[in-house]
Amino acid sequence: MSKIALVTGASSGIGRAIAIRLAQDGFNLRVHYNSNLKGAEETLAEVQKHSPESSLLQFDMADPQQVESALKDVDVHTLVNNAGMHIDGMAALMSNDAFEKVVKTNLFGPFYVSKICAKKLLLKRAGCIVNISSLAGQTGNAGQVNYSASKAGLIAMTKTMAAELGPRGIRVNGVAPGLIETEMISTIPHLEMIKKQIPLGRFGNPEEVAGVVSFLCSKDATYVNGHTISVNGGLFPS
Repeated sequence: MSKIALVTGASSGIGRAIAIRLAQDGFNLRVHYNSNLKGAEETLAEVQKHSPESSLLQFDMADPQQVESALKDVDVHTLVNNAGMHIDGMAALMSNDAFEKVVKTNLFGPFYVSKICAKKLLLKRAGCIVNISSLAGQTGNAGQVNYSASKAGLIAMTKTMAAELGPRGIRVNGVAPGLIETEMISTIPHLEMIKKQIPLGRFGNPEEVAGVVSFLCSKDATYVNGHTISVNGGLFPS
């Protein structure tokens, strides 16, 4: 029987690429979405080409009751916390609501999901969790105080959970994408100027992030724990 992988925020972009890659790797997918049902169905159609028994899973990451209810009867061997959002603005002008919404989805949400899945993995004494952070969480980014803070917190959570769960056979790692060609970067100004600062001279693509996640979920990474791998073309060596 295939192992089950839950990928949050899999309706598009990086999450979709991760779900498809893990299905190609032999996982049975739970394709999570919150509101983008059409996108999730498109992802599922691609996933089912490789893993016919895969299915959709809907809940709001920021609502712990929804998370608990949705995951209560779901068996999980691998969790990829990818779901996230951004509401950009300068810190001095940002509303409290904008800060809270982003942090609740990007940091509280992965905690809620990881907490429930970790309990299931502890019973198996095996499994892995991969948290999708961001270059912004490593360097900070003007105009994204809420997003940067949430993604930095996710890196710290990765290290802490790796220390807690590692002795029980569960690995926790992270991936920090840089500028990846998705809808999220479409509103960033001066993109061509930024591209010139990337040593590889281009933006990444979602499949390149998915490849790193695939590695972290594989037998090739059984001694990798507590690490966040940068996927940014050398823009921020770490």
